Amino acid sequence: ALETLKMFEKKDSRVKSAAATNLSFLYYLGNELEQATNYADLAINSDRYNPAALTNKGNTVFANGDCEKAAEFYKEALRNDSLCTEALYNLGLAYKKLNRIDEALDCFLKLHAILPNSAQVLYQIASIYEIMEDPNQAIEWLLQLISVVPTDPRVLSKLGNLYDNEGDKSQAFHYYCESYRYFPSNIEVIEWLGAYYID
Repeated sequence: ALETLKMFEKKDSRVKSAAATNLSFLYYLGNELEQATNYADLAINSDRYNPAALTNKGNTVFANGDCEKAAEFYKEALRNDSLCTEALYNLGLAYKKLNRIDEALDCFLKLHAILPNSAQVLYQIASIYEIMEDPNQAIEWLLQLISVVPTDPRVLSKLGNLYDNEGDKSQAFHYYCESYRYFPSNIEVIEWLGAYYID
């Protein structure tokens, strides 16, 4: 894939930008941040309005720990294409990392309107409500999430934990049992179930 894409580097600016964008993403996936950054810069220089290139650049900056600057690249990508879901998702993550929780929630709720069945988006919304100390909303979003991915043991144990914290032992027991059924090696779930049976 890398060799094929490199053949397009010498073409006109739009083709070069597309090739460099894909190369940047491949290097990013391979955790070669320096190369990913170089190709993201090349893609942006070839086509300043390429939202995927701006998102890749934001990802490399984010990976280097500069969430504020990454958010700027994601916002610029969204100005060029308001439906760039990758940029919107990553902007939400950047805001979450920066502890700008309301703005993060806003991003993920917008994404939910575009991608109503995205497990990642539903999880992020639930996670943010948990951070905001609103367990009822977190539970509501996690219930939507298990309608999309009903066999995810981590989500099921998270629901068990939230119900347990709310004092609803029977619902907590139900979700911990479901989690145990799909992944019987989770020590925390086993400990909770053991303590429940002792009680």
